[in-house]
Amino acid sequence: MTVQWLDLDSPPSLPALYAYAAAKRKITGNTLPEQGLRCWVEVKAKPLDAFRDACGLAPSPLLPPTYPHVLAFGLQMQLLTDKDFPFPLLGLIHLSNRIRVLRPMGGVTQLRIGVSVHNLQKHPKGATFEVVTQVDDLLGPLWEAESTLLCKGVKLPGDVPQTTTPAPTALTELTRWYAPLSIGRQYAKVSGDYNPIHLSAASAKLFGLPSAIAHGLWLKARALAALTAHLPAANVEINVAFKKPVRLPSEVILLSSDAGSSGDFQLNGHGDLVHLVGQWRPVD
Repeated sequence: MTVQWLDLDSPPSLPALYAYAAAKRKITGNTLPEQGLRCWVEVKAKPLDAFRDACGLAPSPLLPPTYPHVLAFGLQMQLLTDKDFPFPLLGLIHLSNRIRVLRPMGGVTQLRIGVSVHNLQKHPKGATFEVVTQVDDLLGPLWEAESTLLCKGVKLPGDVPQTTTPAPTALTELTRWYAPLSIGRQYAKVSGDYNPIHLSAASAKLFGLPSAIAHGLWLKARALAALTAHLPAANVEINVAFKKPVRLPSEVILLSSDAGSSGDFQLNGHGDLVHLVGQWRPVD
């Protein structure tokens, strides 16, 4: 699909977009818009430091590998709340996320971020699509990502695509940490993602959940913080599939293969509970 880009002068305002998201509750179609949004965004030290603190990241001259998602969040929100977007934002389920760090992300102050949607696919519970995020600096492509989201209740023709999950290599426990009840609100403050399912038990129950759950991208960022010494700083693709949500508060356990250019990791709860399965590989 060829993206028709609309260039914005400044990042969108999140409060107005949340009002649009709350107002739209119905599926209005089954095709994705071809228009994408682009904007130059400034990387500011204070918000970046707050993100590091919330995700357990040590100071570094390099941007954290998941931080461009935070810079892109306003553009993603505007795209997914536009009148031409067919699905309600609230209720979408984040199934997986893939990022590619193409070059070392150091000395970055200005980034051009583009977001678009594509790859609408039939799913046993509805339909999935991908939010694509592309990040350039003044030298060219720097970082890119795809997040796969599920909208329940969408009717599409055809068969459900078949997928396979590669078997992980041998994993051993690397570390474990406690995800406190407040982490949903902490991460919302640094990321802009105030989805009610993450904020409190009371707000999560409005969407059928028994308790608040951790943001998937916080779990990924926190896991990558612990895996810093295992992964290359660039020319790396990091994939995660979100399995079972982390109910807050909870203790989680990070398992990993050995350090190297390729590897696997997994975030578990106690017993047989698997929250997240991930891999890192060289960029093709």
